[in-house]
Amino acid sequence: MIVVMKQGASQAQIDHMVERVQSLGLKPHVLVGVERTVIAAIGQERPEQKEALESGSGVAEVLPILAPYKMASVEVKRDRTVIRAGSLEVGGARVGVIAGPCSVESQQQILDCAHAVKSAGATALRGGAFKPRTSPYSFQGLKEQGLKFLAAAREATGLAVVTEVMATEDVSLVSEYADVLQVGARNMQNYRLLEAVGKSPRAVLLKRGPSATMEELLLAAEYILDAGNPNVMLCERGIRTFEAHTRFTLPLASVAYLHAKTHLPVVVDPSHGTGHTYLVPDMAVASVAAGADGLILEVHPDPEKAMSDGYQSLNFEQFANTIARCRKVATALDRVM
Repeated sequence: MIVVMKQGASQAQIDHMVERVQSLGLKPHVLVGVERTVIAAIGQERPEQKEALESGSGVAEVLPILAPYKMASVEVKRDRTVIRAGSLEVGGARVGVIAGPCSVESQQQILDCAHAVKSAGATALRGGAFKPRTSPYSFQGLKEQGLKFLAAAREATGLAVVTEVMATEDVSLVSEYADVLQVGARNMQNYRLLEAVGKSPRAVLLKRGPSATMEELLLAAEYILDAGNPNVMLCERGIRTFEAHTRFTLPLASVAYLHAKTHLPVVVDPSHGTGHTYLVPDMAVASVAAGADGLILEVHPDPEKAMSDGYQSLNFEQFANTIARCRKVATALDRVM
């Protein structure tokens, strides 16, 4: 249920209703909007609970939440969520750009990437320190050393760091170095990991699983929100279909659909969504045109020599040209890049 407070409701009235929600066996989440405050009352609902809450001082109305994803739904929060993590802003008028290599390979490589992508317009640096790979014999990442290299790149450029966390036991370690914790597609329904990042103070970039429905993605986000972390970005990175001309199929209708269903910002990953460098620029431009709140792009100083995902990575010149094209579309839509 949603307890909608009257305009001008006092803090004492809000606090009283939070206590009332708790006393009824429900979990309260206070959401402060531009015009009024609402309290999401999450849990097993009973008819008498609604009646008990409606009589509260300062309450305008009590409404049911129809969507199965309670905290992520626009029913709970009409205002768009804006997430700020260091230099990265996603969800407002600005289109955030997260860019960097698939894997952190050396300190010089990540420093070169950080300087290049920042000069071209990136607002955050991506790079994998822990790499989930299909084969156990593939490069698995530099792990903590890679995190240290990312932190050094942030120190040198001011770019926020976005990197993947793969296991619950690594959340505290990765949080020491990262500004945004990425939950990869393979882990979208790793519920223990979702709960762990939900307890972290870091923002979370949640990637859609390759076979996940929209509802499953939003319910995965719900785990993070319910654990107490409101700073969740959803990432469309393509899904598995019968098509073989791309690595995955990138459904940009997801952006518009998610904007209609949730207040959370939506980021698009054209690199994984296509799997081919030559397709990435056009799909990045199309993503901005579709209303994406951010892009995450793989960029490498020499893609031919990349230790992972070189076939879908842009070089520095290609990245700069892509962002220049995206910027024209963003400007036409009254947005900033």
